[in-house]
Amino acid sequence: MAFGGARAWLWRWRRNPLRRRIDTVEAWVLLGTWVLTVLAGVLAGWTAAREVERGLIQERLQRRPTTALVTERAPGPPAGSSRIQVWGKVRWTAGDGTERTGYARVRAGSAAGTPVTVWTDRRGRLVAEPATPAAARARAAATGTLVGAGAAVVPLAAGRVLRVCLERRRMARWDAEWARLGPLWGRTIR
Repeated sequence: MAFGGARAWLWRWRRNPLRRRIDTVEAWVLLGTWVLTVLAGVLAGWTAAREVERGLIQERLQRRPTTALVTERAPGPPAGSSRIQVWGKVRWTAGDGTERTGYARVRAGSAAGTPVTVWTDRRGRLVAEPATPAAARARAAATGTLVGAGAAVVPLAAGRVLRVCLERRRMARWDAEWARLGPLWGRTIR
């Protein structure tokens, strides 16, 4: 008789004269492990994704595009012939009116005085361009997935350790019973 589907999955929950107490404990451990695994993974992943997206939105609100001028000819071929970007020295005016200089990505071969768009923070310092809304969602989803998977491993591993301990205990009891009853099987009754 082949067992399949829900009958095989629920065998530990059915009434059975051969079911031991340890089988019921293992069934509860297994159920609890899966519930905690799913909850931990989903909650941790969702929380991490929300926080990453919130941080990237905040970053987008705090960074401003600013026009800067290349101060020295950038290395490489003339600007019109290449899409390659290199680090070049630029000058811009911060929000408080002070002149600032720094290095930003510019087209290779850009001449001095070429305008480029750079991103600055509230203090007028150069910062990286903020993530677009689509890139922010993708980054948040990837982070949430990784964090959720990592968080789900903890209850899954703990449940596995508990099940190994229960299995060892079950085998020890089985060995004790076999040591007690095994020798009786070789005798014949007269």
